[in-house]
Amino acid sequence: MRVLVSVASRHGATREMGDVVAQVLRDAGHDVEQVEPDEVERVDAFDAVVLGSAVYVGRLALGLRDLVDRQAGQLRARPVWLFWSGPIGDPPVPATVPDDVTEIAQAVEARDVAVFPGRLERSELNISERALVALVRAEPGDFRDLDAVGTWAQGVARDLARSALEA
Repeated sequence: MRVLVSVASRHGATREMGDVVAQVLRDAGHDVEQVEPDEVERVDAFDAVVLGSAVYVGRLALGLRDLVDRQAGQLRARPVWLFWSGPIGDPPVPATVPDDVTEIAQAVEARDVAVFPGRLERSELNISERALVALVRAEPGDFRDLDAVGTWAQGVARDLARSALEA
């Protein structure tokens, strides 16, 4: 199957998660194209889509939300999976799901939605991001579990295989 993996990531940590997803899908025999959300013009050339986004200030990245706004009908016409990253610390916070995650998942009729802990490197932040991090007392560090991302992607690959058999 031809699969689009499109991930919105300001500092690259969530994009690296998307790289793991794309590699697992390639290893499973799928033709995978990775395209930034702002650069996706159409999704109708793909059999399936995996969307990913970091969460900033309690919301999915604007690029991903815009992609869904532009292509919601086409996205609903094919299998879509959604993942997001953002919780940081031990235990990960915030513990709540951002409202727009549910909205986006419903808009694209996502088959599965996964959340993975993220990474916070103060040196990568601009001044306003640093102020926000200080205000909420966010704990810096890399809390990602790329093995968990890979395991989730294996589930996506299995679901794609079932979809191909049903087609």
